[in-house]
Amino acid sequence: MIISVSRRTDIPAFYAEWFVNRIRAGYCHVPNPYNPNQVARVSLKPEDVDVIVFWTRYCRPLLRHLSELDAKGFRYYFLYTIVSYPLPVHLKSPPLQSSLQDFRRLARRIGPERVIWRYDPLWLSTRTDAEYHIKTYQQIARRLRGYTRRSVISIATIYRKVKKRLESLTRQGLGFSDIKADALKDLMEALSGIAGENEMQVTSCAQQTDWTPYGIRPGKCVDDEYIKKVFGLNVSGRKDPAQRQACGCVVSKDIGMYDTCLFGCAYCYATTRFDLARANYKRHDPDGVSLIC
Repeated sequence: MIISVSRRTDIPAFYAEWFVNRIRAGYCHVPNPYNPNQVARVSLKPEDVDVIVFWTRYCRPLLRHLSELDAKGFRYYFLYTIVSYPLPVHLKSPPLQSSLQDFRRLARRIGPERVIWRYDPLWLSTRTDAEYHIKTYQQIARRLRGYTRRSVISIATIYRKVKKRLESLTRQGLGFSDIKADALKDLMEALSGIAGENEMQVTSCAQQTDWTPYGIRPGKCVDDEYIKKVFGLNVSGRKDPAQRQACGCVVSKDIGMYDTCLFGCAYCYATTRFDLARANYKRHDPDGVSLIC
């Protein structure tokens, strides 16, 4: 079983203590996001967990617990988001310099093969156009050279729940805008070239458009082939039916909950309302069996 920690919220950033407590207990409870009365018990015993996949943009609270995970024999890797957007898009994300320092510290601790850089999603607007992304991606890639082997990119998807948030961004010149085919080609070829210059393989995440002609192959964030390469472990290659059609990820069990992340990213599909996320965070008990009791 692959444990996803977590697509629904940033557990390493905000709930690291809870996660480690559940590792020590050997299980956690995960309510069905569409039927809270239906609760699954998920084993977190080392013998039942093939790999843990961490999703985060701030790893520092979890760093001090990695030795315990290692001692228990867990295999794990990180999907680490670093982008750099104007404040209204990312209300409370860590500063770029801090993110780079933490990423490099993590990579030195566990190895560059086990930390994947997500430049994701690309938020396209009049203030964050293709030129902005090329410049920013290059800046970050140069700082992460030697600290990761893979970069993941995607273009933002505008979900219904986030459309209202875009109204204020639009007034500030940050409303999401489409990109024409020629400009997309130039952008993707530029990002692919930058990744190569910095010794990284670049893959896409859940994109309907084929970017292979630009040097970017379809990727899997929860990736059976990657797990085989890094850990020498064979896991199921069955596509996760709970994910979008274009998502290539294999089956995993997510132990997070929606509406619990405090970063306040305008495009976030996992947060319906920021005030609800703050209220849920206040209800969190680090000793609870589920993230929000």
